[in-house]
Amino acid sequence: MPVQRISRGFKDISLSFDMHPVTKDILVLKNEDAIKKSIRNIIQTIPSERFFNPLFGSDVRTSLFDFIDFGTASILEQQLTVAIENFEPRVRDARIEVIPRPDLNSFEMVISYTIVGQEVPPQQFTYLLEATR
Repeated sequence: MPVQRISRGFKDISLSFDMHPVTKDILVLKNEDAIKKSIRNIIQTIPSERFFNPLFGSDVRTSLFDFIDFGTASILEQQLTVAIENFEPRVRDARIEVIPRPDLNSFEMVISYTIVGQEVPPQQFTYLLEATR
């Protein structure tokens, strides 16, 4: 039976570059918050937007101008699942449910996952994907 590794924790810098009021350092996101923000960055990044990693990101923005129906929602689920599996190694068993909201001209995404190497309950958050003008 393989040995399961337990990680000490995850830290990412906040991309808002806000300062800590006391230490004047850049704010740090830890553990669950760091992974949640990383998944949101994967969703929001358009492939070829990052010069040194042109494959990074997801193609969900191209689907926002299609019909807001369950067919497009299924395509979005597949795209997000592949993007999270490829670019977020700290997550496993990612489950994405995309709910079309035609009255709001958007898709509601419910993203559930477990964190590798930590004894925390499965995580879940909701994200509203809408076309910007």
